[in-house]
Amino acid sequence: MQPTKHSHLQKIGIDVVSETHRFIRAIRWTRLGIHIAAGLLVAGVIFPRVKNAKRALITQWWSLKTLRILNIVLSIHGVRPDTRARDMIIAANHISWLDIYVINAAHPAQFVAKAEIRDWPIIGWLCEKAGTIFIRRTHRHDTARTNTEIQDVLRSGATIGLFPEGTTTAGDRLLKFHSSLFEPAVVNQATLAPVALRYHKSDGGRCVAVAYIDDLSFAESLQLIVSQKSMIAEITFAPPIPAGSASRRELALRAEAAIAAILNVPIPDAHQRFGNTVETTSSDQAR
Repeated sequence: MQPTKHSHLQKIGIDVVSETHRFIRAIRWTRLGIHIAAGLLVAGVIFPRVKNAKRALITQWWSLKTLRILNIVLSIHGVRPDTRARDMIIAANHISWLDIYVINAAHPAQFVAKAEIRDWPIIGWLCEKAGTIFIRRTHRHDTARTNTEIQDVLRSGATIGLFPEGTTTAGDRLLKFHSSLFEPAVVNQATLAPVALRYHKSDGGRCVAVAYIDDLSFAESLQLIVSQKSMIAEITFAPPIPAGSASRRELALRAEAAIAAILNVPIPDAHQRFGNTVETTSSDQAR
């Protein structure tokens, strides 16, 4: 018996049955297409002509509208950092490509992401124009270049967004944080803002369909999200952590502990956190 088209999704517990009527999905696809076209125009024409503060406001508006089109309610907890704050680095757990828009809707940031995203049709170009810092996962020494670019962004007054796990999960656990990604926080005496992300259905249950994991393609992931009747994106800001005299490993530990406490999941084992894997795969960003 041949496997079905979405058999790999069923194996990882993702319900492929659409919750919305075909007409509703068609409206969402149409609105999303128009919204992306507007984003291309803004990124190509307006972004090069405005300052960071204006770009941040536009990014926040675009992200909020993206969530509205997908019928995703943004639920913000904790104390959001001041948008005017300088030397700010947001470190969050990673579940989906949607995480970027959820964070940007709450507090605009320039993200560090895997270089492969640059090759995604349309989205990759948008990410580049939005100031995304791309890192090559297969090049161990690319971390130094990335850290330099992060420092330049911080000096410009913009906020940096990181996913220190380096890959996505289903949201039911936390992976070790790659400590080398916290080096710019140490060098720039930045303030670290740990952020916990969760996605719920309207009934309060965890929304598994949003997870961008395993063999799921971007097209399949987007289709699953569009097919959801509604969703709640919950973002919780933990108390900020000033870098002070802390090492990058200490900052990674503190961020892990803060996010794990909010998500109510175990902290990754110590041997996972400080082994050679941490240093050799620290560039494995955004899945």
